[in-house]
Amino acid sequence: MALDTLLSIADAVTRVLGDVRPLAAESMALADAQGRVLAEDIVSPITLPPWNNSAMDGYAVHAADLATLPVTFPVLETVRAGGTASQALPRGHAIRIMTGAPVPDAADTVVRVEDTDGGVERVEIRRDRDAGKNIRPRGEDIHAGQLVMPVGTTLGAAQLGVLASVGAATVRVYRAPRVAILSSGDELVSLDRFDDVLAGTRIVSSNSITLHALVRAAGGVPVDLGIARDTPASLREHLARATDCDLLITSAGVSVGEHDFVREVLESLGAEMKFWRVRMRPGAPVAFGMLGSMPWLGLPGNPVSTMVTFELFARPAIRRMRGHTRLFRRPVPVVMDEAVHTMAELTHFLRGTVRTEHDVRHARLTGPQSSGILTSMSLANALIVVPAGIAGAAAGATLHALLLDGDAELLEQFAL
Repeated sequence: MALDTLLSIADAVTRVLGDVRPLAAESMALADAQGRVLAEDIVSPITLPPWNNSAMDGYAVHAADLATLPVTFPVLETVRAGGTASQALPRGHAIRIMTGAPVPDAADTVVRVEDTDGGVERVEIRRDRDAGKNIRPRGEDIHAGQLVMPVGTTLGAAQLGVLASVGAATVRVYRAPRVAILSSGDELVSLDRFDDVLAGTRIVSSNSITLHALVRAAGGVPVDLGIARDTPASLREHLARATDCDLLITSAGVSVGEHDFVREVLESLGAEMKFWRVRMRPGAPVAFGMLGSMPWLGLPGNPVSTMVTFELFARPAIRRMRGHTRLFRRPVPVVMDEAVHTMAELTHFLRGTVRTEHDVRHARLTGPQSSGILTSMSLANALIVVPAGIAGAAAGATLHALLLDGDAELLEQFAL
């Protein structure tokens, strides 16, 4: 297939991810591992809970002693969490016990304190709803030798708690990728030169800030290479700063304009080009290649095109590098509240808002869809997908959308 062939989005995604692998593992203190992905199986050295323990503040008794109520028992002692009973529980007696404390031998019931008079030396039990209940058995959660967390698990709050409970003070996790970000364009300046923008001679490189945020949100470590001028020499100078990075993302300079030198410069540095055009809008002039062992994604310069192509190609690549297997957002059906019009030969990604009403998701556009209108993206919570082959959709038609908030429904396979 020729390099300049317009690829389908699915083919482009397959080519990108075919050259991306999880990064090497590193050891990390458990407290610092929030959001990272396990690179090893974790096997428990202990059983949890380590003993039968009380699920309630109350009184340990024999269920057989609750046949007639109310009933009064002498209280032999009080067992707090961290303590143990000094004796097995004889029939016709009670031991006062706190939540989490080991249940005395022979006891088979903990009566909650609110079903008693709360006595310390003697206790009157008034209800039997807890007969045979409120005891959490030894090993209810974890047994010694059990695989408690497999490689590939994303470490959230609950996972960190489980690992702490089995003594995993440090864990092996996949390294977070260092992602080099390079914007290019003679018209661009950083925020510290906003006076030039006020003078009407330059514009702020919003892509530099946007890509920095997108990389962080995807779990990467952004490395700002600065803003290159539209010259091969400037591009080479800036690209030289990416030598210790795992992924290179450039914005602008990959199309066929007179001053689009990014592909030419990368090829002169030894990059292998895989593709540079995709059958989509916005974002058709998106490029991919390998600079040695470092993948490169050349995103378009228009702000919305940058964000859409990052979502489709760069975000899954960063997630794979971090060890994730669920890489792609799930397309969800949406009913259009307004008509949309597109060109049938391309797949379109329209900025929109999705809301749920009576269990049905409804969608509408955020306004004009020019790829230079970044405010339309700032208002959107979804990308509405109009497939190639249809020229838009009428109000009331069902399309699919990629919801941009959250990772709860990610897929392992690309589904568009």
